Amino acid sequence: MQPAALIFDRDGTLIEHVPYLRTPAEVRLLPGVREALQAARAAGARLFLHSNQSGIGRGYFDLAAVTACNQRLVELLELGPRPFERICIAPEEPDQPSPYRKPSPLFAREIIRDFSLQPGQLCYLGDRGSDLATAHAAGTRGVGVATGLDDLRAELHELGLARDFPVFDSIGAAIHYLFPHP
Repeated sequence: MQPAALIFDRDGTLIEHVPYLRTPAEVRLLPGVREALQAARAAGARLFLHSNQSGIGRGYFDLAAVTACNQRLVELLELGPRPFERICIAPEEPDQPSPYRKPSPLFAREIIRDFSLQPGQLCYLGDRGSDLATAHAAGTRGVGVATGLDDLRAELHELGLARDFPVFDSIGAAIHYLFPHP
């Protein structure tokens, strides 16, 4: 079954990972991202964005900086003014309580409820173990992309999730897996 909705991580998945990104001028799409998102939308998938942004909680930048970087992402995608149905930003540091910080399944559960989906119709795509741990916690599908700074396959192995989620070397390959062409 093809997913009806995709939740993307931002840094390392859609754009180059810049530690504590705070400047829109530093936002650069990863290769094939625009085309992959176009293909997903053409297949009828709804797109969402879920990003942990602990730099806010650490005082490195504010929510306005994250919003400006997200706006630059939207401009670079060239998919219209609202390519994402919803954007969820978790601003807390890793050791602070947070209802939305990945691997919390809360955002996924809200999408499932609000868009009348079954868990199997929702898929997380990300470059970190926490992205796929979120999919696991929410009971949804998940696909990894080894495009970030860390070794995703090793992370999944350490989390005991290596057999649960396929990992691809590009977002284009991940989208082709989810939406194979006839």
